[in-house]
Amino acid sequence: MAAQRIDTPDPAGLLTEWRLRPDGDAVGPTVLPVRTDDGTPAVLKVGASPREHLVLRRWGGHGAVRLLRADPRRAAVLLERAGSHTLESLTDVDACRVVVGLYRQLHVPAMPQLPGAPTFLRRWADDFDGLPRGAPVPHRLVSQAATLARELAEAPADVVVHGDLHFGNVLAATRAAWLAIAPRPVNADPCFEIAPMLWTRWDEIADDVRRGVQRRFYALVDAAGFDEDAARAWVLLRVVRAATQALDGEAAVLTRWVTLAKAVQD
Repeated sequence: MAAQRIDTPDPAGLLTEWRLRPDGDAVGPTVLPVRTDDGTPAVLKVGASPREHLVLRRWGGHGAVRLLRADPRRAAVLLERAGSHTLESLTDVDACRVVVGLYRQLHVPAMPQLPGAPTFLRRWADDFDGLPRGAPVPHRLVSQAATLARELAEAPADVVVHGDLHFGNVLAATRAAWLAIAPRPVNADPCFEIAPMLWTRWDEIADDVRRGVQRRFYALVDAAGFDEDAARAWVLLRVVRAATQALDGEAAVLTRWVTLAKAVQD
């Protein structure tokens, strides 16, 4: 099958400007396998998150794919190419152990260029307070999340976190067993990382959410040595935040967020 192009004939002129040639099928509308002019396999990504290049440069290939080149103005990055297999190939508990190993490499000291948890937590608290009491998220959860947001906003945001580290955002590689991709980095408490590992691969735990959520939660917390109460607070915050952002979406999606919020507190 011939290689597909990203949306445009030559996204932002990058193939020509960076001397790249397509080297496989596009992955969705924004990611294209390429080779550089010296034959190095790479990935061209257009539409990168605004601070992706900053944190990839800071990590320097430790726990994440290497950044080869970036053009922040065009939201474009050229990345080391990893494999196609993700943590979907492992059991959820084994995948949690891999992710904890990545935490240890990715959680570097906070970077001044990144947003910090205190700022967005105060905004979340105000949003929670402004939610109508009759909204389809239990008011008890919303009120609890508002209180936690204000409390945690007073704590240090002392490390960089990936922000969206889950089964699908970790790829098998050759120079390391596993490497993270697609960061959405912020400065926060390390426990900020946990929630995405609980809300992805949902179908596996849908028949017994409480058992499945707690199995993953404790696998992460125990392996990482996180404080259990802090970890639970951060998960609840992120899940309630996701629920309040899904109010206009499908009822089943909202139910999932509420179920997860309750399960992590049992």
